[in-house]
Amino acid sequence: MDKRPIGGTGLKVTPICFGTSGLGDMPATYGYSVDEDRARATVTAILDGPVNMLDTSNNYGFGRSEERIGAIIRERGGLPDGFVLATKLDRDMTSGRFDADRVRRSVEESLTRLGLDRLDLLHLHDPEYARDLNEITGKGGALEELFKLKAEGLVRAVGLAMGRIDMMFPILRAWPFDALVSHNRMTLVNRSADAMFDYAHGAGMAILNAAPFAGGVLAKGSAVMPRLTYQEASDEALAGIRRIEAICAEYGIAPGAAALQFSMRDPRVTSTIVGVSKPERVQQVLDWASAPIPQAAWDALAALPHDMTDPEATRTYRAG
Repeated sequence: MDKRPIGGTGLKVTPICFGTSGLGDMPATYGYSVDEDRARATVTAILDGPVNMLDTSNNYGFGRSEERIGAIIRERGGLPDGFVLATKLDRDMTSGRFDADRVRRSVEESLTRLGLDRLDLLHLHDPEYARDLNEITGKGGALEELFKLKAEGLVRAVGLAMGRIDMMFPILRAWPFDALVSHNRMTLVNRSADAMFDYAHGAGMAILNAAPFAGGVLAKGSAVMPRLTYQEASDEALAGIRRIEAICAEYGIAPGAAALQFSMRDPRVTSTIVGVSKPERVQQVLDWASAPIPQAAWDALAALPHDMTDPEATRTYRAG
């Protein structure tokens, strides 16, 4: 696969990145469990394949995602040459504290679990759920500490990963991030990150577009998984998904392929983060990435209405 730069950091990544939140066993979010053997087999499939980037976080499964990934890294004697591992700083999951001291503790926890001395890409994660945003953005706060980690050489690139655009966009404008992660907000059904992506691309930030399948439904199908952005969904809420499925059926293409390539075709997007939780999904994603899709199908999909509001506005958030 071709590789694209993460700003001026020297890091280069493939147009697909595999996300590993599900590997932390998060049934409250995804509606299913993932045991350790399945998680380890999935990480092995990722590291053996052509994709050179993996994304995790300190709090995925309350640390289980990093632990499981770290076990495979140790067994293999390290990451493959040129492989980029991204993880995230997270608040204290009990108190909600997210100050400079918590940044140091979070990165130490991640390095220990992963068995690494330094990190390629480190994002500040989910500040909207912290107890006090000023602890993060204020003088001497978490963001200042994140950039210190980069200056010290402990991380090569720094980013911001969160959901709410109304909070994320001002933070992006205020700090010189190398990258950002946005999820569920640039898909076939929702484009609420559009203006933010324009800004970030113009500012030279790498855009990592996560969750192109709207929480999984565009990969598994609305009949099998009637959930939208991690929530049970009504027939009315799934109407847009079913219109996409109908067009894909007409042209003989998988909705997952259309959803993935929609993100990959966007010239602003550096890499698309696709969550996988079983080894066979790794090859399926690669097949979808190269599946032929006629222009007539793209024209029909482009004619569908799309949402510009927050797709998770009514989500009941459950940590871990």
